[in-house]
Amino acid sequence: MSQLKNTSLNDAHRRLGGRMIDFGGWDMPVQYAAGTIEEHLAVRAAAGLFDVSHMGEIEIRGPQSLDLIQRLATNDAGKLNDGQAQYTALTYPEGTFVDDILVHRFAPDHYFLCVNASNTDKDFDWINSHAADFDAQVANVSANYTQLAIQGPKALEILQPLTGVDLVAIKYYWFTRDSVDGVPAIIARTGYTGEDGFEIYFDPNESERIWNKVLESGKPRGILPCGLAARNTLRLEAKMALYGNDIDSTTTVLEADLGWICKLNKGDFIGRDRLVQQKEKGVTRKLIGFEVTDKGIARDHYPIFINGQEAGVVTSGSHAPYLKKSIGLGYLPIEHTGIGTEFEVDVRGRRLAAQVAQTPFYKRSG
Repeated sequence: MSQLKNTSLNDAHRRLGGRMIDFGGWDMPVQYAAGTIEEHLAVRAAAGLFDVSHMGEIEIRGPQSLDLIQRLATNDAGKLNDGQAQYTALTYPEGTFVDDILVHRFAPDHYFLCVNASNTDKDFDWINSHAADFDAQVANVSANYTQLAIQGPKALEILQPLTGVDLVAIKYYWFTRDSVDGVPAIIARTGYTGEDGFEIYFDPNESERIWNKVLESGKPRGILPCGLAARNTLRLEAKMALYGNDIDSTTTVLEADLGWICKLNKGDFIGRDRLVQQKEKGVTRKLIGFEVTDKGIARDHYPIFINGQEAGVVTSGSHAPYLKKSIGLGYLPIEHTGIGTEFEVDVRGRRLAAQVAQTPFYKRSG
């Protein structure tokens, strides 16, 4: 059995009573003493601090960096300005997901990608395998960064005392390079919780100091350290897809209801032909959100039945702590994806009634 990888904050998590699990080969905290529900509610009402240093970072530099990204990704990175970020997908020729990623533009010849932890090596190899056709250099720089996410309505007032940059001026999906408590950092107004907040990238050697400073600044404002379980329930309430559950190499960008990141008119990219075909014909299935109308929780991988016939599986399902209901995601045949459409989920032999719901389930005010 291979050794689990640790982030630079592994000792800090253990001191805080973090319950550690194997997450894609990383030893990560799933929750702390307060528990998942309290952590989730803290992010909705105040703030939470997440160690997301297991995520991967890839840099692309050179005169044809943009051309390489445009060839590999579905969104139009040509629309980005310096200091702007974008959600996009790397796709196979079938229009299915290599990964869903964030692209940050430092300069016309310098881009910074944040990729999913379990896909870092695969993404790097995929990008590199196409880079030979372009004047661009690709580097896996994951080891150079600790990544923290400060999420919630009070995230800005918690982080502001630690940096000289005016955080109010950073718009959603924009970023800047400045410092946090004197440590050079990338400060991005991004996140995976459905709340306002920031993700900061900096030298791993400064991990514990910055982690503790953020918790100290946030203590009077109700911040909690948060684990992977709360991150999962938060992103589910906001209907943000999870690679490996809701999207993967078998699902296309259009089936995943992510047509808004699929710019078919930007020029050629890997998977475009298949996606154009699929758009013209119409998808035969689509990722939907649902709520359980019976008592019970529809968890990941439970089968979905329509008119007594198995029609799909729950890709993500959980009790939603803020909404106080059982919600989930899954692919349904397109004729059964209308809001209010009823179906059943098999929960260990018991059929629970559920219906297609409006998504996102949760949307922050303002």
